[in-house]
Amino acid sequence: MVGVILSTARKLALKIASYGVMHLVVAVLVAFAITRDWRIALAVGMVEPFFQTIAYSIHDRVWHRVERRRMASNIEEAAEAFTARLDIMSPDEQTRVHDHHGHGHGHSHALPRSFKQVAVKTVTYGVMHFAVAVAVAYALTQDLRTALAIGTIEPLVQTVFFTVHDRIWTRIEQRRASRQPATA
Repeated sequence: MVGVILSTARKLALKIASYGVMHLVVAVLVAFAITRDWRIALAVGMVEPFFQTIAYSIHDRVWHRVERRRMASNIEEAAEAFTARLDIMSPDEQTRVHDHHGHGHGHSHALPRSFKQVAVKTVTYGVMHFAVAVAVAYALTQDLRTALAIGTIEPLVQTVFFTVHDRIWTRIEQRRASRQPATA
């Protein structure tokens, strides 16, 4: 049992480390391609992830508070009542949605709250990531056009390389899994 846990932890650590190295290399190469200055490229590659980590921690804490407050305040019910008053939702639809006294508990055709929250949280994280990348690049280059280019292009390239990295690791794990029964 301990051997399985250690093996799994080692594989996870290798995957995380390889992703970190890939992220650093891509950030440096994108910054170099835009600035043609190795010093700035290395600075962006080293400094930006540090500030992204801090920003992510703050973003995550804020979202935990938002989610707790949302659960406590029943915002969804207030929004449905508001739309009913604007005649966006018919009285029959309102009754069906809130059928607490009939056969069922009522339901809504709105997207599940968790999906909405995940989508909004993802978008706000993307905006925050862009803002931090631009701010760090601007602080290092003192050039807004260069900072906007780095802040826009680097995350897009990272997304492509993340997908490639993930596929490579999936294939490695599949090969290991297919060899395991043959050797066992």
